[in-house]
Amino acid sequence: MALSQVVGRLIGVRRHVVDRGGGGAARVPRPVEAVVVGGGIAGMSAAVVLAERGVRVTVLEAAPTLGGRLGAWPEALPDGTQRTEHGFHAFFRQYYNWRSILRRVDPRLGFLRPVPGYPILSAEWPTEEFGKLPPASPFNLLALLLRSPSLRLPDLRGMDREAALPLLSYHAVRTYAEFDEMTADELLTSLRLPDRARAMLFEVFSHSFFNHEAEMSAAEMIAQFHFYLLGNPEGLVLDAPDEDYATAIWEPLTRHVERPGGRVLTGAAATRLDREPGGWRVTTDDGTLYAAGHVVLAVDPPALAALVRASPVLGGAAPELVARMPAFGRPGPPYAVARYWMDGDVRPDRAVFSGVSRQATLDSVTLYHRLENESRRWAERTGGSIVELHAYACEPGVPAEELAERMRVELTELWPEAADLRVRELRARVEAQAPAFTPGSHAWRPGVRTDAAGLYLAGDGIRTDFPSALMERAAATGIIAANHILRAEGAAAEPVHSVRPRGLLAGRR
Repeated sequence: MALSQVVGRLIGVRRHVVDRGGGGAARVPRPVEAVVVGGGIAGMSAAVVLAERGVRVTVLEAAPTLGGRLGAWPEALPDGTQRTEHGFHAFFRQYYNWRSILRRVDPRLGFLRPVPGYPILSAEWPTEEFGKLPPASPFNLLALLLRSPSLRLPDLRGMDREAALPLLSYHAVRTYAEFDEMTADELLTSLRLPDRARAMLFEVFSHSFFNHEAEMSAAEMIAQFHFYLLGNPEGLVLDAPDEDYATAIWEPLTRHVERPGGRVLTGAAATRLDREPGGWRVTTDDGTLYAAGHVVLAVDPPALAALVRASPVLGGAAPELVARMPAFGRPGPPYAVARYWMDGDVRPDRAVFSGVSRQATLDSVTLYHRLENESRRWAERTGGSIVELHAYACEPGVPAEELAERMRVELTELWPEAADLRVRELRARVEAQAPAFTPGSHAWRPGVRTDAAGLYLAGDGIRTDFPSALMERAAATGIIAANHILRAEGAAAEPVHSVRPRGLLAGRR
């Protein structure tokens, strides 16, 4: 254990217990049916826990493949079929609950490989490296201030230190009460940072949550700054699967759910909820009915809002949920993903994953042929490379191919050798499914438990009472939803963990 982690543990920067679990029988003592709508991280996390405790669970996924924004599917190329992902996502080591689910696939998580480095690229300034900091706070913050070329001692003297205190003082209640109506842009402006430090250290951070800083709650930025940098003992260390997400995660998790009798159905879109004696009835687009005592809705915000609108019974059964949906159902900005199969490679010293600052469209670059085995074999066979470009929050109404070309041109400004590569194949798409974290949204953001008995929500847009984000929030809310069902039916719950629940200076404000 690193020195920073030892000291961090002494001051509470360690894994914390949110729910110890247990409290009931190893399995449900009587037959219980549950339907989980959505086969992404949140839905499958709920299904895994429920199936293990003896609940007969059915997962209904509208898409032909599982995973949501962590999905993967086959793409037919002229020289063979390859799996293509929905976009690169980093598996941070403080994703305790998501990693607990993944240990059902591999108890040692041997399929996850460290992604060396975490550089931030800029056409204006030298690269900023986040991946080589001490793992735990406060040493990681001190090292960042000492090493960062973007923030020097004279800059700290000019910084508004009082305005910076909230970044060190995250509190699950006070932070949102004081800062949720403010935008992240207003908070960053109040710090009086040099433009370079703001761009390289903070703006990249906000874009990673699929939101623009001018449209993102300052409270949410403070919470995520705490979750990723200041509140965990693991540091900004990235891992990623060495196979595509379907092979590494979704296929084995499906087998895990189905082994005790669960069902995982793809191409089955839920279109309506109805009440019936003893529970709920879910109707899918082909007219099939699924009856269950409990339902977990684990879909993206627009899909959840559409399903609630299409279910008149919820007007009486869950009026609070219905009232929250018009605001919650509006997603964040669109995001674009473009994967290029190239006829050559970029320089060997280029990082596997890089964040990007202040380009008009491009937010990240991933070299899949240096990450995944199938892509590596294709590159070795052809002499080419597989490059994925991602825009986390892009201009609406622009076709995917145009955004892809903009990102490719912006990449050549950062890596000039990329201009010499010929594109063999391109797969590009634009979607808008990520949750928005707009100012003031915390007050109406729904939590896991709804006002209807037996109906629960899960996903990365659902509110938690402890710091979480992205994949970890999705997994945590899925487990919490499962725990509500298990406790109602007399079975033991699954443990839930989090990073340090408060900021280092939360008790001083």
